Amino acid sequence: MSKMESSRKFNMKFIWTICFVAALGGLLFGYDWVVIGGAKPFYEAYFNLTSSFQVGWAMSCALVGCMVGSVLSGGLSDKFGRRRLLIVSGFLFTLSAIGTGWSESFNAFVIFRLIGGVGIGLASNLSPMYIAEISPASMRGRLVSINQLTIVIGILAAQIVNYLIAEPVAENTTVEMILESWNGQWGWRWMFWAETIPAFLFFLFMFMVPESPRWLVKNGKDETAGKVLEKIGEKSYAQDALTNIKKSLVNEIEKVNFRELLEPRLMKILLLGVVLAVFQQWCGINVIFNYAHEIFTQAGYGVSDMLFNIVITGIVNLMFTFVAIYTVDRLGRRKLMLSGAGGLAVIYLFIGLSYYFQFSGVHVLVLVVMAIACYSCTLAPVTWVIISEIFPNRIRGAAMSIAVTMLWVACFVLTYTFPVLNKKLGAAVTFWIYMAICILGFCFIKRYLPETKGKTLEEIEIELTGK
Repeated sequence: MSKMESSRKFNMKFIWTICFVAALGGLLFGYDWVVIGGAKPFYEAYFNLTSSFQVGWAMSCALVGCMVGSVLSGGLSDKFGRRRLLIVSGFLFTLSAIGTGWSESFNAFVIFRLIGGVGIGLASNLSPMYIAEISPASMRGRLVSINQLTIVIGILAAQIVNYLIAEPVAENTTVEMILESWNGQWGWRWMFWAETIPAFLFFLFMFMVPESPRWLVKNGKDETAGKVLEKIGEKSYAQDALTNIKKSLVNEIEKVNFRELLEPRLMKILLLGVVLAVFQQWCGINVIFNYAHEIFTQAGYGVSDMLFNIVITGIVNLMFTFVAIYTVDRLGRRKLMLSGAGGLAVIYLFIGLSYYFQFSGVHVLVLVVMAIACYSCTLAPVTWVIISEIFPNRIRGAAMSIAVTMLWVACFVLTYTFPVLNKKLGAAVTFWIYMAICILGFCFIKRYLPETKGKTLEEIEIELTGK
């Protein structure tokens, strides 16, 4: 724990409230990201999507919007603040939820998915950044992990909504029968419309939270920042925090030049964040959420069983995220990242063997659940914690936008290529490719990732930059 905080008293009600409101962006991110998987069999029939490239584009087009939102978030959040951009993301989520459900053509569907993607790009960057900047060092890990918890709640909510909305589908149901059914005409629409309520609540509640004190200091609003810090902790905490923030910004001008990120001392930190962000996606777990239909079908399950199994995976995802919240400030970031990379590599080995020898049934579900449990208490939340805290105060918005943009580029590549790899190479080889990536990730983390638990953002900056 930071010496500055060892004997402080904090306003936990205020801290938890603003962190949960900011983390609603994560809930919408999770819902919007996964709802597409449950609606997949039905909108594909409605829009007559037949080729693997059309299917891949329908699933991954929102990720293009994510990249746009992530790129925009860096410069815009440094100029206008974290809070205002999160308000914008709430509006975009609401618009996308309504518009996607009303789409009568595939082009309209793609446009509204792109709009929702921009909202995800903004929220996925700014929600953890905002929480990290508002949080005391001693609890920053678990508070930022709340963002991952709400992502998981959003994922589970989408899975449950999909399961409840979809009418039972018989084993021998044809595409024509799906198209003529309630699922094919209205069910998939309601899956998207269900997001409207939390999206609008996020939009409204963000007007009620304060701006990040670190952004306020960076933009010359020390008095306002001091008031926010006093609400978080006692007056002495606010004074000490304000002094440390100012020290980290000495002789720095307000505007960030992205070319400054190419300086050797900053490039090293940027590359660390980018590699970890890309690895979180290329470890392969997200294909289970986005392509659960194909994975469980190949394992011998029908559509109705598949939807139920997806809900099981969502519950496991939620349960083990609580494990991460409990352990991230106790065990530390480095240990959890290493255990996640190593654990997934072993599990993927056995998933690949299951498909290679054409085993089917419940043991495939067990392996998938094990993979999700491993990911949920390690790589999923801890990556967001690390990339929200390793960048120096002055360039955090710009650097994190690059890291998160690369995360969504990696997610796009993963999501777009899975159906192609699955068709060309088979499920076994595809999962073994993800196993190899996890082994490489383990080696990178072991060599380059320092421990950051219990340190203030300013202390981390001094350690990583030498300044």
